[in-house]
Amino acid sequence: MAVCSSFSSMVKAPSSICCPMRSRPSSPTAITVLNLLPQKSNLKFSTSISNPSTRSLFFTRTPKSQPQTRFPSSTIRSLFTGIVEEMGQVKHLGNTADGGFDLKIRASTVLEGVHLGDSIAVNGTCLTVTEFTDEDFTVGLSPETLRKTSLIELEAGSAVNLERAVQPTSRMGGHFVQGHVDGTGEIVGKDTEGDSLWVKVKVDRGLLKYVVPKGFIAVDGTSLTVVDVFDEESCFNFMLVAYTQQKVVIPFKNVGQKVNLEVDILGKYVERLLSSGFVESIKPAA
Repeated sequence: MAVCSSFSSMVKAPSSICCPMRSRPSSPTAITVLNLLPQKSNLKFSTSISNPSTRSLFFTRTPKSQPQTRFPSSTIRSLFTGIVEEMGQVKHLGNTADGGFDLKIRASTVLEGVHLGDSIAVNGTCLTVTEFTDEDFTVGLSPETLRKTSLIELEAGSAVNLERAVQPTSRMGGHFVQGHVDGTGEIVGKDTEGDSLWVKVKVDRGLLKYVVPKGFIAVDGTSLTVVDVFDEESCFNFMLVAYTQQKVVIPFKNVGQKVNLEVDILGKYVERLLSSGFVESIKPAA
C-alpha cells in the first residue's frame, strides 16, 4: 500500500515523520516518510511525490501471492459473556500433516461475519479460527489446551457450546468470561426437580476455593450461578431451567464425564492482591 501526502503550506511536524521545508518550491516537491510498518508487512510507503494536490491521500495495495490461512492465537485478546449462541457439532478431531491438532466444527450462527483469526469459544475454550467455509470452521488445539480442558474427549458427532467474542455494542448478558479454562470438573450427580435440572460437579480443591454460593462460574462456557458449595465433598452444584437445557450441552453429558471450568477472575485478582502485600502497602501510617 502506498501513502502519498502533500501540504499547501508549511506545517510544523516532528522530524521523525517528514523532512521540514521552509517554503513550497516551484520544482516538484519531495516528502520523505519513514516506513513505520513491520518489515514482514505487505504494506509499503511511497518515498516521494511530484506536484501533488493539497491534502490528498491515496492507497494502493500490493496483492498477496497466496491467502494467509493461519494466525497465531497469542495475538488474540477476546472476551465472552457465557451466553451460548448455538450448539455446534464436531466433524473431525485429530492430528494434522504438519504435526498439529485440529478441531473442525459444523455451525451456522457463529459463522456470520467470521474472519480468519477470529476467536470463538468452544465449550468455554477460546480458540482461533484458522479455516472456515459456509457450513463449518476449523480451530487448532495446542498441547496445553488438550491437557487443561475436556476437548480431548470429543469425537465426531459430539455437540459443543459455541460463542463468538463480544463486540463493544454487545449486551453483557452473563459475566466476564475470558475463555481461559482453569481446569476440569467431573459430573457426579444429575437430578430433576419439576422441569429444572440439578447438576453437581466435583472439582479440585485448588479451584473450589474460588467458587462461592450465588457467585458466577463458567461451565463448558455457559455462565451459571452457583447454588451451594460442599467443601467436605469438594463439590458445587447449579440448576438449569428448561430453556437453558435446550440450548447448552451440559444436559447431554452423563455422570462421570468432564466439564470445562473457568472461575470468576475477580476472585483470583483479590487473592493476588492480598498475597502480594498490596493492602498493607496502602494502609495509612499510624
